[in-house]
Amino acid sequence: MVYKKSKSLFSKTLIPKKMPHLLAKLRNVPFQTIKEVLEKDKAFHASEEMFLEHIWQNVDDENEVLFLFRINSIENTKKLIDKLHTKALEQNPEANLPTMIYLQ
Repeated sequence: MVYKKSKSLFSKTLIPKKMPHLLAKLRNVPFQTIKEVLEKDKAFHASEEMFLEHIWQNVDDENEVLFLFRINSIENTKKLIDKLHTKALEQNPEANLPTMIYLQ
């Protein structure tokens, strides 16, 4: 946490430190399947500084699963995802890959 001076009644306001995240959206994969894959890949993700925080199934679209990673570097994670997705598409041009949304 970072403290920031404030002109309000309080002398300091607690401002959370920025922590980048990656929100992934995947369609047409059962929730339980992607949950198992993410659990199996947990050590790999951690070695790449990606830490799974949440996984959800969209209640309005049961064919959509979202999952959130806390990451240390947007730049490094983007490079990794690009490399992995490129490799997956080389092996299967019709691969079902998640949409990635980087958050700061």
